[in-house]
Parts: sequence; structure tokens; C-alpha cells
Amino acid sequence: MVLRREPTARQMRLATELRRLRDAAGLSAAEAAALIGTGRVQITHIETGLTGVSEQRLHSLAAHYPCTDAEFIDALVVMATDRTRGWWEEYQGLLPTSFLDLSELEHHASFRWDVDFLHVPGLLQTEDYARAIFSRRIPELPVQDLELRVKHRMQRRAVLDSPQPIPYEAVIHEAALRIRVGGRAASRAQLAHILELSESEHVTVRVIPFELDDFADVTAAMVYVGGAVPKLDTVVRDGPHGTLLIDSEAQLGVFRALFHRVEGMSLDPVRSRDLIHSLAKEL
Repeated sequence: MVLRREPTARQMRLATELRRLRDAAGLSAAEAAALIGTGRVQITHIETGLTGVSEQRLHSLAAHYPCTDAEFIDALVVMATDRTRGWWEEYQGLLPTSFLDLSELEHHASFRWDVDFLHVPGLLQTEDYARAIFSRRIPELPVQDLELRVKHRMQRRAVLDSPQPIPYEAVIHEAALRIRVGGRAASRAQLAHILELSESEHVTVRVIPFELDDFADVTAAMVYVGGAVPKLDTVVRDGPHGTLLIDSEAQLGVFRALFHRVEGMSLDPVRSRDLIHSLAKEL
């Protein structure tokens, strides 16, 4: 069997979950392999994402570990057998792998929550706003690379624009809405775009106002992506060396609590729209 050269984040998540199930059962890779009549190397390849796993073998492994969470196993089977070739694959070799992984993650999401303090979240950005963001990169991107990033970001909005869009909630600090990215006209258009999207039934926008007292709950942007079941949720954060995907149950619980706390302290959707309207009039 040909091994994958670079597993996607989704393939690695499946591999990680299978390894966690084996560890929870207290079995070594060799012991797990013996239970299903294969070799330790095959189990290692599955658990590192270098090769896939069939539905039959996945169910067999789950029974031996044992795992009685049928909904979770069914979700893993979907991950193992999915052969979707998404639009993001056209960027293979043209953009960093993290761009493609995020697109795939969003495509399979059941919902998404964003918290941002300095920028408008990517799914809400206009083309001019996104271009201004990418153009500030150091070192400066070649024009072709910059335009590829802008095009990719615009295509990611498919999860909000499709006939079956995902529920989406963004909590944005007032600072991000006041910073004039791309100039006055671009900023005005960006605020208008947020207001337009916020009228959609599946999109909720909340604002953290400057006037909020004693706010220090979250210190960095957060993207929380819902999986088929809560165990398969993912938090996406930008780190000093690239994008970080967080998927341990304990950490997911912390980030869920953080989001709900920030959500509870922000303005409700109606008052948030009123504030955005007033900011737009100031431009």
C-alpha cells in the first residue's frame, strides 16, 4: 500500500482519535494488531495518518478497545470513508497546507464560533479588507501569492453562502471594527458587509464594546469549529510558528467555557448592529 506523503489535518485527526482509543484500552500497537490479524506496523501507519482504515477494520478496532459510543464511532467511520475532493484542493502546492486544512475543517463543520480583537474574522471579510490584511505581511508577498490568498479567503465564505450554511457566531471587539484596514472607504464597506450578513438567520454578530468594565477573559483570537460530535470539535489558534489545532477534550471544554463567557459579556445582536451602524456613520 502506498503511504501518504502529507496527511491532511482531517486524516490526522482520525488517526489521533484511534490512537487515543487504543491508549484508553491499555493496549500496545502490537496487541491491537494481533486482535484484528494484522501487524504492528499497519497499526502505526493508521495512527500516524500515513494510511487509511476501512469501515470494517475501524468497527473491529472499536469493539476490541472497547468503545460503546456508537455516535462517535459512526462519525469516525464517516471521516475514514469520506472521499470528498473539495474546492480547496486546487490550491495544493500553491498555498501553505494550513490554508487547505482550515478550508476542509470548515467544510465538514457543524457550526463555527469566532472571537477576534484586532481584525474582522476571515469569514466576514470583504475582498478589499482581506487584500489589505495580506498586503501588510512582512516580507511582502508577490502579487500572485497575495491574490491567491485573497481568492482562497473569498471562496471559504461558501460555508455561509451555500444552500445549507453552517450556524455561525462571531464576537468582535469594538477595536477591530474601528481599525481602518485598507482606508476609510474599505472600512465603511466592511462594516456594511457585516451588517448585511448579520441579518441572515444563520449568522450572529456580537460586539464587545470599549465601555465594558473589567474585561480580561480572552487575550487572543479564537476559532471554534464544531465537529459531527462534540469530541470531534477543534479550536484553531494562530501561534508564533503557524496555525495550531487544539483537539483534546479537556482543552475543548476550556475554550467552550471561554466562548460562552465572552458571548455573555458582549452586546446582544440588536445592540451590536446599532453600534456597528454608528461606527459606519463616523466614517
